[in-house]
Amino acid sequence: MSHSTSGSLDGVRVVEITTSVAGPLVGQILGDLGAEVIKVERVGAGDDTRAWAPPVWEGESIAFLHLNRNKRSIELDYKDPRGKEILVELLRSADVLVQNLRPGALAKAGLTPEFLAELNPGLIYCDMTGFGRVGPKAAEPAYDPLLQAYSGIIDMMGTGDGPPMRVPLSVLDKGTGMWAAIGIFDALRRRDRTGKGSHVGVSLLETAVTWVHANLMGALAGNGKPKNLGSGHAGVVPYGAFPTSDGYIFVSAGNQTLWTRFCTAADAEELLTRDGFGSNPERSANRAEVEAAVAAVTSRFAVADLLERLNAAGVPCSAVNSVPDLVGDAQVEALGLVEPLEHHSIENFQVVNLPVTFDGSYPAHRNAPPRLGADTASILAELGVPDDEIAALSTDGVIGADTAVGSAS
Repeated sequence: MSHSTSGSLDGVRVVEITTSVAGPLVGQILGDLGAEVIKVERVGAGDDTRAWAPPVWEGESIAFLHLNRNKRSIELDYKDPRGKEILVELLRSADVLVQNLRPGALAKAGLTPEFLAELNPGLIYCDMTGFGRVGPKAAEPAYDPLLQAYSGIIDMMGTGDGPPMRVPLSVLDKGTGMWAAIGIFDALRRRDRTGKGSHVGVSLLETAVTWVHANLMGALAGNGKPKNLGSGHAGVVPYGAFPTSDGYIFVSAGNQTLWTRFCTAADAEELLTRDGFGSNPERSANRAEVEAAVAAVTSRFAVADLLERLNAAGVPCSAVNSVPDLVGDAQVEALGLVEPLEHHSIENFQVVNLPVTFDGSYPAHRNAPPRLGADTASILAELGVPDDEIAALSTDGVIGADTAVGSAS
């Protein structure tokens, strides 16, 4: 897969003071699209995800690895006056600040929105929170699963057997990161017109409410709580995962033509004339009976056999794969979604590209996720800090103690 030479954000400086998932994802997206991203990390510890393990890849946390490419790392204690002075100088030169610390943490250090606007009128300040900018819970910290619970997502996942389950992906963190990136792009366009920066606010709760907005509108319309349908769809039957002799297959019979094709391809023409199966409204009204009948049909086949039949008939379908099945998958490989990237300590390191192509190419990568503080000395040198002062800052713990003058990622 060939690559674009650089993204449209080439020349844009982003200061990222973030940890965990949502904030780092914003920085990675902006870095993938060409921005210079300087990741400010705690001295001695860094981003929380550096210690989230397992899983690991040759001792490195995968939680950190998958969210922090195309960045430079500076290890800095900005609560120390000397460290704060360095951060202020970085922010004076920045186009964008992204932060997802506990509400009020930056303000407590004197870096209020008002101070930053005066320091750098063109700065775009992206503020990421759990519950939003105002309200009785605005000051509370939050994590993805907690907001899944708060917003009803976990309740939607209930199977009726055992305790509720969360979506086992950071859907709110990553969704919030995507909204933040969109907001930052809009703020950059606004600045092009006005010359002024702006405050971009996003939160996990706002993302969650957006994801469940169809169900919320249903509640506003008086429809109450929707039934849990497992892998099914409220308005289309059959639509979901059905058993085979050696696994499960997902079938999407989204209209009457596809229902007819499914029945024909699966040697189940008798279902076409069964009472209550004639149209989608009828099948929806008789969901349990239809799904049981379809399961009886699919169970007669192995996954590969049924996939071959349904694909030949033009019925949307897929095996219910596990994630490791994507390694070596022909479609994923054809797209070039996964590609090698040189890493400072991991042999055969690979990354998943930003899922956007430009003229058929993914954005180019400049570097793998950096070692903690790998760029501290070089960034300070760029700010004009003398070598002897860098050494003193290191000795005093204001920057990483193992920072070497002139080091690079």
